[in-house]
Amino acid sequence: MAVARKAGAVSGGTIRPWGLRIAVAVGVAVGVGLGTVRIVTGLPLHYLFMGAYAIVIVLTIFASRSIIALAYDSGGVTSSTVTVPLVAALGLGLAANVPGRTPMLDGFGLIAFACVFAVIAVLGFTQLSSALAILRKRRSSGKGT
Repeated sequence: MAVARKAGAVSGGTIRPWGLRIAVAVGVAVGVGLGTVRIVTGLPLHYLFMGAYAIVIVLTIFASRSIIALAYDSGGVTSSTVTVPLVAALGLGLAANVPGRTPMLDGFGLIAFACVFAVIAVLGFTQLSSALAILRKRRSSGKGT
């Protein structure tokens, strides 16, 4: 909640704290979902991480400097004392019960997916919010003339 409030202050009000919290939650959900698909299908972990970090790099290049640290901190926020045991247990339990998977090899990576996709979601959300704010300003200035 503190990070979300700081985002609102840094962005000049274009990023709402509630929206940032939803973005982090969606990012974690997508990351954990993709990680579980990886466990079930046996996709190579390193290819998915290379793709995810390529997206992070591209989004970082186009992001506002004031929001980059906030987005990266949002990835760290997802590794809390509640999230890590639950997500790790999900990965290990799923890998133990899917035929052909071993918990020691396939059960890990979900927490990393949650973190990186939270960063992607926040970077994408902030860029979308900024773009929408610019659009609103253009529309409001065009209507007055």
